[in-house]
Amino acid sequence: MRLTKKITYLMPALCLVLGLAAFGAQGSAEQKPVILAVSFGTSYNETREVTIDAIEAALQTAYPEYEVRRAFTSQIIIDILEERDGHKIDNVEEAMERLVADGVKKVIIQPTHVIPGFEYDDLLKDISGYTEKFDSMQVGTPLLTSDKDYGTLVEVLKEETAAYNTEKTAVVFMGHGTHHEANESYTRIEKHLHAAGLVNYFVGTVEGTPLVDEVLTKVDAGNYDKVVLLPLMIVAGDHANNDMAGDEEGSWKDVFAKAGYEVECVLNGLGQYKGIQQMIVTHTAEAIAK
Repeated sequence: MRLTKKITYLMPALCLVLGLAAFGAQGSAEQKPVILAVSFGTSYNETREVTIDAIEAALQTAYPEYEVRRAFTSQIIIDILEERDGHKIDNVEEAMERLVADGVKKVIIQPTHVIPGFEYDDLLKDISGYTEKFDSMQVGTPLLTSDKDYGTLVEVLKEETAAYNTEKTAVVFMGHGTHHEANESYTRIEKHLHAAGLVNYFVGTVEGTPLVDEVLTKVDAGNYDKVVLLPLMIVAGDHANNDMAGDEEGSWKDVFAKAGYEVECVLNGLGQYKGIQQMIVTHTAEAIAK
């Protein structure tokens, strides 16, 4: 009887010891390193699923030893998604604070931005105060950084647009554009396209140079009957759907149609091309190797 009572008294203490031991083992487990994929973002769910989601999935497949997390740089888009869909996405600062709180020791920050413009500058500024909070923190480069990147991009675009590349068709890409010095990237892309023999391919921007009127002048100088419009952006979001393919006056579709061209709009963001996803995976590999 006394033995039974002793066992009864000892059981709670034994459970407590075992519980603390289990907790200690779990707590001592090292947090997986993280790849933080940083995108501008989009409020268009369908294009996000086939672009940003697909890029992050490609990163996770390529680096299963890492946990892939997400951050958006556009607070406007973050607020829209939370208010409209109840979908909470971290901005860069929130994502960094979460990494610190979770005890992450190694992080690779990989932007999906096309060019190293203001968004990339802001990203570098936002993360600058976190260097000492990790054992290792490396930052990948945007899509177009080296000469090799431009060559790879041209090959991807050539493959993905082969069906539109005919003698009487002008293939026109709409980039975002910027007042940052990195805006020269768009002229550089067109030069690489022409150097690769794609002389019927043209690049313009919404907010930088060249604007659509300048692109129209170039197209008019050729012998084309049709214009195919495509976004030169990771997602086919607001600019692609409205500024490029919208029916309202002043859209690129409207401008080329009024100039007498047959116009076809292709709402494919760069992020849904496998070759672009692989470029970002490669940039991440370079960051990991630093």
